[in-house]
Amino acid sequence: MEPKLFFRLFLLIITACFIVFFTSTSFSHAPSSTAKLFDCTKSSSSPLCASRNFLFNKKTRPIAQNVPKTKPKNHDHVSDTPNHPLDPLTVMELNKVRSILSSHALFASRAPHTLNSVVLEEPDKNLVRQWDKGDQLPPRKASVIARVGGDSHLLTVDLSTNLVDLVDSPVRKSGYPIVTTEEMDSAASAPFSNADFNRTILSRGINLTDVVCIPMSSGWFGNKEDNKRVTKIQCFSSQGTPNFYMRPIEGLTLLFDLYTKQILEITDTGQSIPIPGLINTDYRYSNFPNRDKTRPLNPISIEQPHGPSFVIEDNHIVKWANWEFHLKPDPRAGLIISRVRVHDPDTEETREVMYKGFVSELFIPYMDPSEAWYFKTYMDAGEYGLGLQTMPLEPLNDCPRNAVYMDGIFAAFDGTPFVRENMICVFESYAGDIAWRHTEYPVPGTPLLREVRPKVTLVVRMVASVGNYDYIIDYEFQTDGLMRAKVGLSGILMVKGTSYVNKNQVKKDKEGNEEELYGNILSENVIGVIHDHYVTFYLDLDVDGPDNSFLKVNLKRQETAPGESPRKSYMKASPIHTCPTRSDPKMVQSSTRPKIDAVDLSPNIPRLMAKEPSSRGGVLGHNVPHRKLEGILKKDGQIKLSLYDPSEYHVINSGKTTRVGNPTGYKIVPRATAASLLDHDDPPQKRGAFTNNQIWVTPYNKSEQWAGGLFTYQSHGDDTLAVWSDRDRDIENKDIVVWYTLGFHHIPCQEDFPIMPTVSSSFDLKPANFFERNPILKAAPNFEYDLPVCGAKSVST
Repeated sequence: MEPKLFFRLFLLIITACFIVFFTSTSFSHAPSSTAKLFDCTKSSSSPLCASRNFLFNKKTRPIAQNVPKTKPKNHDHVSDTPNHPLDPLTVMELNKVRSILSSHALFASRAPHTLNSVVLEEPDKNLVRQWDKGDQLPPRKASVIARVGGDSHLLTVDLSTNLVDLVDSPVRKSGYPIVTTEEMDSAASAPFSNADFNRTILSRGINLTDVVCIPMSSGWFGNKEDNKRVTKIQCFSSQGTPNFYMRPIEGLTLLFDLYTKQILEITDTGQSIPIPGLINTDYRYSNFPNRDKTRPLNPISIEQPHGPSFVIEDNHIVKWANWEFHLKPDPRAGLIISRVRVHDPDTEETREVMYKGFVSELFIPYMDPSEAWYFKTYMDAGEYGLGLQTMPLEPLNDCPRNAVYMDGIFAAFDGTPFVRENMICVFESYAGDIAWRHTEYPVPGTPLLREVRPKVTLVVRMVASVGNYDYIIDYEFQTDGLMRAKVGLSGILMVKGTSYVNKNQVKKDKEGNEEELYGNILSENVIGVIHDHYVTFYLDLDVDGPDNSFLKVNLKRQETAPGESPRKSYMKASPIHTCPTRSDPKMVQSSTRPKIDAVDLSPNIPRLMAKEPSSRGGVLGHNVPHRKLEGILKKDGQIKLSLYDPSEYHVINSGKTTRVGNPTGYKIVPRATAASLLDHDDPPQKRGAFTNNQIWVTPYNKSEQWAGGLFTYQSHGDDTLAVWSDRDRDIENKDIVVWYTLGFHHIPCQEDFPIMPTVSSSFDLKPANFFERNPILKAAPNFEYDLPVCGAKSVST
């Protein structure tokens, strides 16, 4: 062998050995499959991809040396088994469901079919409440919504007997199940196979390779859409920017049949409207020049030297401080929190608070009635599925460094299970808040008395990216027994193209009224369209057990009698119980407003109207005399949501009282919210009638969980919370469900361009005579020696 050839061979062997050594030491754990090994997506933790990026990616942002590596997964979920009656279906169970259905007669025909939803059929509530760890699990069943041919079917699959029960087959209600990812993908690609569409794009001078199309739920507006499962499609230009939402091809709308996969209609009303420019539309950190004079923020991190204070047992049972609950991902709700219980430090009992809570539905109507916009009235949970629209959370930014993550296991359109990694995070949060404190001014001869306790909370978080919008859903638990549901809105506005580049160009009529733009000009040729967001929560509160009542407490000014006191007035709390022969009280947001008083500006806030169905006697309509209750809310009674006419809303257990006689309870504490101003006969509002009211109370019914109906897509509004609530059912000392709607009016402004800062609102579930005294009286303060020593530079200049 020639010396040169030998040297080259020797060098090649040495190089190969180095690569093998380098990759073997870089692999943090063995990949669970070949597919994962070569998965180089952003969410991938494949060591091969990490090695590849290290060797070849020269444009990555410099990373600090101490950034922790993503923790390797303990398992790949294939071997998961259920440990609790409410645990979601496992990979093995989903595969078994798929196998059972494949041999069922319903799926034997050649008609196309999809499995739009495959989730656990939860056992009866009483069985779950009676179950203890170590008991045998109730029979595991799957609830399946399938499309076969042109029909929807609701089935139950018994995993122990392999039997299939046709619960509703075919479904005769209006509406269709959730659109699958595969259906959305087919809709997004369909326009490019249509010659008329391609000609329209080219006539506008747009390169087809720059066009991005997305499907949009069509709503329901009458008989035209009946018997056809359709979606609208609109398109954007991605030329030069990843933020294609800011570059709409305005006025171009396609109607697509999700069953036949055909374009049914193309309308184009915006040929004269230019596509907005790409300048300032990019929001990626890597593309911003480092010229900003703003003083940079130094990183902040919570360190827990002894590890987190919570544990997650059997993959789904979260235990933290005095709280315990079951947590599971869900393809429709995103996440579900169940069996919420709190430890009472005085009685040493673990007491029930809530059986189940989750986001039931969203309603997002846009306020533009024009041809290309009128149908944009989305119901994201029932049309797309919040859980299905989640993506892996980004450590350090979506969730802090001390977070623990949970995966979701869902079924694809053919029933094949897939993993949605890191879709939920759980972490402890401390923002420097105070749980309680008091400093006693020293009396002569006594020392200064000061007691302070830090407030640490547990946060359960998920983020659903539904098209252009990102919904951040947090459930916060405090050691004092308070639960908070919080919704954050971020992402990208859905904007409208316009020929205007400046507000001074907007046309005016003879009276000086500006042309209706249905929004505000945010940038050149860009209008941010006004819209609303409503998020309705399902809250099956079981305060010390399922038999509860709903109590309304009015706060009123009480005048003193002449000569009674130097005071002329004081505030009085007047409780009003729900009447046992009436049912389903609704706290209705009225769009009407009284005259604005020059002194009291609070009537500007929408009023809350208390409404009850007319009495038809007792339960089941028997002619039982109506029991009169002093202060009972009348049908047309109205309550203003204002600082000068406040109320409280309690869920109480009258069968259990404190030592001084108060019924134990929790109260709903509203925060900033909004009321729909749409006409109740407007088709979108008929479908979203669950937003007519801010608070609803209904008796528990296992089939009533989705406020917009089980089949939401193109529904007519005939199976919603508003319909169920008109059934005149008893709700006193019964198992009741409270529904609460958070509302946002969004009038876009320039700060929302090109991506909007997060805006949030929340509501609280707060103990009200639930404990005998302050439940965190014995909480320990922080001590310096318990915390890590962290150096800090001087902030003085």
